[in-house]
Amino acid sequence: MTTAPRSPRLLVLSAVVLAVAGIALLGMPHGQVPRATTTPAATAAQAATDPSSAADVPPDGRPTASTSPATAPATSAPSAVESALPPHGEGAAGDPAVQRNLEAAWPSDLPAADERVLLAAGRALLRADATGIGRAKWPMVFPDSGGAVAPAFATAGFRIQAAIARRDGSPDKAVVHLVWAGMDRGGSFTDLRITDWHFTRTVKKGTTTWTPQPRT
Repeated sequence: MTTAPRSPRLLVLSAVVLAVAGIALLGMPHGQVPRATTTPAATAAQAATDPSSAADVPPDGRPTASTSPATAPATSAPSAVESALPPHGEGAAGDPAVQRNLEAAWPSDLPAADERVLLAAGRALLRADATGIGRAKWPMVFPDSGGAVAPAFATAGFRIQAAIARRDGSPDKAVVHLVWAGMDRGGSFTDLRITDWHFTRTVKKGTTTWTPQPRT
């Protein structure tokens, strides 16, 4: 029985494969041999002679994936607010950065006139609440303002670091968000404290009044 002649295309492909293999062997540096594939037996033998590699070899001698910690996925970049916050204890020099953070995180949404009124009231309320100064001006907010009340924070060192006034879910409601620093009765000074004061708006005869709400 005679066999059919091989396809010319198959012969050409075989010749190309042999030529590539020959070029690869010629290009290998003299004396260098291809690296042998590591077998389970060779791995176990290496572990016996090199104790430092024993931790990577399981009891059955089977090769496992590398136990080096995988590269952790990159975390999301911190927000502008978090990245620009000054460290605790920065002092008054860090206050402008806190103010910029608040304004960037919560864009203004109130008329400029309302914002000025709310900021002035919010600052005064915070000072009265923390130091006891000026509580009598808001008897509805501070019912105990007529008696002697020991302030929670000393006047010395009290500082408002930043403040913004924004709408609070309604055109007739607003909140003043304040960041401040102060020393408590125990003598502990802490900055970047946060306090919110809420207001409601009433309009009578064309005059707008923002009324602070008692803190709950």
